[in-house]
Amino acid sequence: MLALESLAAQESGERPKQSQAVETLNPRARVPVGLIIDDSTCLVNLNRFAMPQFNAAFGGKKTAYRRDWKSWPSEIPDDFVRKFGDWCGENGVKGKYSIVPYPACVGRLDREVPGWSRREIKESIKLVRDRMMPNWDIHPEMVTHTRVIDLKTGHPYPENSPRFMENWDWTTGRSVDELASYHAYALQILKNIDLPCEGLTTPGGYGNKALPQLSQATLESVRDVFGAEIPHYFRHLYTDDTSVTPRVENASGLDGDDPQCVVSIIGCTGDWTGGWNNVEPAGADKFITADLKSGRMVDVISKGEPAMMVCHWTGIHWNGEEKGFKVFQEVVRRLHARFDHLIWMKLSELSRYWAAKELTRIKIDKGIIQFHAPFACPDFTISLPKNDSGSPVIRSGNQIKNLTKVSSRRSLQTNTWCHEGKKTIVSFDLPKGRAALEWV
Repeated sequence: MLALESLAAQESGERPKQSQAVETLNPRARVPVGLIIDDSTCLVNLNRFAMPQFNAAFGGKKTAYRRDWKSWPSEIPDDFVRKFGDWCGENGVKGKYSIVPYPACVGRLDREVPGWSRREIKESIKLVRDRMMPNWDIHPEMVTHTRVIDLKTGHPYPENSPRFMENWDWTTGRSVDELASYHAYALQILKNIDLPCEGLTTPGGYGNKALPQLSQATLESVRDVFGAEIPHYFRHLYTDDTSVTPRVENASGLDGDDPQCVVSIIGCTGDWTGGWNNVEPAGADKFITADLKSGRMVDVISKGEPAMMVCHWTGIHWNGEEKGFKVFQEVVRRLHARFDHLIWMKLSELSRYWAAKELTRIKIDKGIIQFHAPFACPDFTISLPKNDSGSPVIRSGNQIKNLTKVSSRRSLQTNTWCHEGKKTIVSFDLPKGRAALEWV
């Protein structure tokens, strides 16, 4: 469940000067796409156990939470994780996959989860590590996705109301330190089971009235627990005309030894694959129509903005009927039939690219393009006025990297370049620190 909030409260931080003659394009001049999966964890069918807690928090007064949750299976089996992961791997799909550390208070993944043996949980964790992590970032979706945990006791607070539910009011008025401590508690559980994280996902309305604190707390907690160079988080989605480009926030120390920032990744679709609560899927046409001409993904991709789809694992599985998975498979088929310039990316990869795009100092001196990059970045791609004086090379320290000419932007790979009209487009691995692009 994701609220649609204003991003105006977030702090951008430092920004370097960049030559107006140089435009940073998308990686390899392609459009990033990905899938953001929420409410997933190991074995536990999270929302089968979350639904009665949501219902109780509102005193049974909200129709949305009076569902026949007892008819839902308690488990989303590893066989389905394996099936899903294999299909996505075969089709190049990447994105983010939540692992809720203490799902709906059923049990902690680093300790005991009643209903499953410790061996079953360990095997499920290993499956995530081996099968999902190569193509998916792992995020905690806070601690439980339901009740707020008292960090002093490790138990839920006694009060069962929206004020002490992660999805609603608990974050309102909380300091950066309080939120960072709570994030670190969730992250540490995943660290205990050897699932590295570079970011986190907010459950429901978590943080929607504490946006500046959420951003800074994410930066601090992900760096502290995992040492991530560029922390990121998923909080917002938009399905209107609002830009869905990532937001690089709280940037500081760009000229020093410890540059910092945090990136907010923004989803671009609604949950149209069956929802967290197993509603009937809205269908593939919402993403891209059968004639491949319209739909939300077509709109976003046509603007050149990263198109990160959003879904819930419970809807993808859909009580074993796999309704959401079938919708998503059709969406991917249509996307690949319509577009030949997509690049599937994990959220961490997209975050790194956007941090480099916005925070690298770029200037031209005597025809040489000079870069000062706080963060290294693969496939950094720029457009500049056409240069016919030779072939470009990248100089970094005593190293020189020759770049290969290709026929067009569609042929761009790592360390290649091409002419396009009055422009030259260059794609290369940007090193951290100082580098230069010159013609020889």
